[in-house]
Amino acid sequence: MTSWPGRTAVDIATAVREKRVTPREVVAGHLARIERLDGRVGAFRAVRAEAALAEADEVGSRGDLGELPLAGVPVAVKDNLAVSGEARRCGSAATPDTPAAEDHVTVARLRAAGAVVVGLTNVPELCVFGTTEGVYGTARNPWDTSRTAGGSSGGSAAAVAAGLVPVALGNDGMGSLRIPAANCGLVTLKPGHGVVPAGIGNGDWFGMSENGPLATTVEDLRLMLAVLAGEEFARQEAPAARGIAVSLRSPLAGVRVGGPYTAAVREAAGLLAGAGHRVRRAEPPYPLSLGVTSLQHWTAGTAVDAEGLDPARLARRTRVHAAVGRRFVTAVRTGDGRERLRARLSPFFAEHDVLLTPALARRSPKAGPWHERGWLRNLLANTNYSPLTPPWNLTGWPAMSVPFGTLPSGAPCAVQLVGRPGTEAVLLDVAAQLESLRPWRRTAPLG
Repeated sequence: MTSWPGRTAVDIATAVREKRVTPREVVAGHLARIERLDGRVGAFRAVRAEAALAEADEVGSRGDLGELPLAGVPVAVKDNLAVSGEARRCGSAATPDTPAAEDHVTVARLRAAGAVVVGLTNVPELCVFGTTEGVYGTARNPWDTSRTAGGSSGGSAAAVAAGLVPVALGNDGMGSLRIPAANCGLVTLKPGHGVVPAGIGNGDWFGMSENGPLATTVEDLRLMLAVLAGEEFARQEAPAARGIAVSLRSPLAGVRVGGPYTAAVREAAGLLAGAGHRVRRAEPPYPLSLGVTSLQHWTAGTAVDAEGLDPARLARRTRVHAAVGRRFVTAVRTGDGRERLRARLSPFFAEHDVLLTPALARRSPKAGPWHERGWLRNLLANTNYSPLTPPWNLTGWPAMSVPFGTLPSGAPCAVQLVGRPGTEAVLLDVAAQLESLRPWRRTAPLG
């Protein structure tokens, strides 16, 4: 008997289309793995076991089964996106426990493609921080359960890395896809603005937040992204040589990038140079004001999302973050900080096709009750381990996290790829080359 957990989405969908397995069998196998392992991982806030099996049967009876790109593929959805019939809690006790009347557009697209939603995944409250814990549980890195999976799409990343689902849906407002993907050994892409429908929270954090997939292979990532975007990202069989800039320094002054992450970038750069790309060291002209601009947008986005919620039911770190952000909401809405950043960085990307950087500056913090700790402690922990993701939310340009190498602990290491607007397919091709040149272990050895 074939075990389907741990198989890729492409493998599963192909087998279902060819009727070598039913959607129910696939979903039942993944639900059994969730029941067995998620107590150690903490990926899910809610598992839709009965509903998922019923939906799997519906997929199996569809007349267009043979044409569905995600036929019978179990998916997990981040708990800040609406799933019909389920409450959207955003990791908070302050949000209403009211079932959604309809799916978010991205969830609807996944279901139309034949995917089955098996559950909603844990997030930090209001998806603010780069660690995932709170009133609904703690999402841990399946490769090292003493460490946080990251955030804010930490539950979705943990679910995929543990083999509980082959792919998952998350979103990224300051690195919330790339951070947990880098921690958990996954590949992800934060698409450029407008490529995938957003509709996240109250205004998408001023247009910085984008929905995107988490996967264990570039092929799965490409497939799910195509479904979410409603367009193909065709792979070039013989990828063109690209101009690749290599940057090792943090965009934020005073934050140092650790040795394992700089070593990963150097090694990845060497492989890409050997594959025929034009690779050279070049530092983007990050402004000294980047840290202030990031903090203003980050906190202001939370202030808007917290409007109308009972402050007494929010964690202290969230209340403080929102209170800081209220001072900046008007300035962020009317200011031109993001336009000036794009203008400053555009000439760099006119000269280089792709930017290669570390994905993180250091490994993720220890898993624990970060939601009970002070705001400043959370701020420093987040800033010191993930300074390299926020610039690309501010610009609205596509950025990827790609597994590459391992940390001294044995957990995955990762690099980041960034491109100019409209280059998602280019980034996917470069990531696919890295995958072929240095394959990574797809799922954590949890048993």
